[in-house]
Amino acid sequence: MKQIKKFDIFSLRLRLTVGIGVFSALTLGSLAVWTSWRMQKILIDTHKYNIQQIVDRLPRDVQLYSEMMQPETGVQKAINNLANTNTLLWLKNANNKILVKSANLDLLSDSTVAELMSLTNMSIKPQVYQVNKNYFVLSGGALQVQGKLLGTLFIVQDITTEQTMFVAMVRSLSIASILAIIVITVAIALYIQRSLKPLRQLSQMTSVISIEDLGQAQLYLDNAPSEVKELAQTLTMLLSRLSQSWEQERQFVSNVSHELRTPLTIVHGYLQSVLRRQNNLTEVQIEALETASSEAEHTIRLLQDLLDLARADSGYLRFQIKSYVLNDLVEEVVAMAAKYSDHTITIESTTYPIEIKTDYNRLKQVLLNLIDNAVKYSAAGTPIILKLDQFHDKVVIQVCDHGYGIPLQHQARIFERFYRVDESRSPATGGSGLGLSIVKTLVEGMKGNVTVQSKLDEGSIFTISLFNN
Repeated sequence: MKQIKKFDIFSLRLRLTVGIGVFSALTLGSLAVWTSWRMQKILIDTHKYNIQQIVDRLPRDVQLYSEMMQPETGVQKAINNLANTNTLLWLKNANNKILVKSANLDLLSDSTVAELMSLTNMSIKPQVYQVNKNYFVLSGGALQVQGKLLGTLFIVQDITTEQTMFVAMVRSLSIASILAIIVITVAIALYIQRSLKPLRQLSQMTSVISIEDLGQAQLYLDNAPSEVKELAQTLTMLLSRLSQSWEQERQFVSNVSHELRTPLTIVHGYLQSVLRRQNNLTEVQIEALETASSEAEHTIRLLQDLLDLARADSGYLRFQIKSYVLNDLVEEVVAMAAKYSDHTITIESTTYPIEIKTDYNRLKQVLLNLIDNAVKYSAAGTPIILKLDQFHDKVVIQVCDHGYGIPLQHQARIFERFYRVDESRSPATGGSGLGLSIVKTLVEGMKGNVTVQSKLDEGSIFTISLFNN
């Protein structure tokens, strides 16, 4: 099953996509709003111009018709001539009474006429009004003929068709803008994903580089931007410097371990020799010498572990793989461990003999380290069990204890060098943090693997799997 990548809200790809998408939305949205406002203004201005033409022409027509007929008849005649299907006119006196109106005003519904009449009671500026699903441009002003005020003239133009088309156009423009924003955002996301591909490749290349590959690591990307190529070159130089530093550190550890182990071994030998002739020593002197001997022995073991790790890192740790009976080897290890422990150590196995190809001494060292670890982190008197089993070409050894257990957050790191679950423990009680690292190094050197399962207050199970092929 394909693994689903976790959505990262802090990723550069998301930030760039959202940022450019928001900018595009604001830009296109602003353009759409401005276009709509401009079109509405042009529509209103066009009808305002038409209304102004009527306002300018009506006094002349009224004067012309008034010379040929009665003034009221002339006004009615002029208004009827200027009215059409979409243009309505009426004239009110100072008492807000309609003096004259165009004939087509009667074609509107009573509610529409009433609404239009109510709008004339306010200060009228040319603008769009919606009345009963229809749209009108309404304007009003005083009508004077030869200096005589005839009343207030109101002109209404029905722009329902134009306004409907305008609304439909605005709606289409809005939909087009939204679709354009979506398309632009998707295109930007794909482009950014493609642009960031060299960085992802660089990340994948560096993530698989191990300590052994540091010196040979070469990061190069084809068809990558110049900035990414420069970053790859910088990382390559950094890896090279890390490799040199790592090699110097390994050489230093190896040299120091080798140089210190010999004199400490001599010191430990002299201390043991003095302790064997302790007849002339006081109790205080004996106790001091035993403490010094114990610490010297502990330091020698630590130096030996460091030397083994340095040899393993350099590829100089040799294994003598031969066939042995695992049951006998484990019995020997248990007998050795039982001499220095008050725990009951037992062996459980359903198969005898279990043939195994391994390095006899290295496997003994691994099992002694695991048993010692179980003793340190278990209450006195609790049992320690070694389980042996065989599955075709694989041999499994389990070291089980009923100790304090290992917290889950520490289980992934307990095989790291110098890593200790409880930093408050002294080296005497908690070890130096190299025991499990040595176990992992030796087991992997014998083409096997080691894992751990643990629960707090229930104990731990270390499982060694070795392969006979």
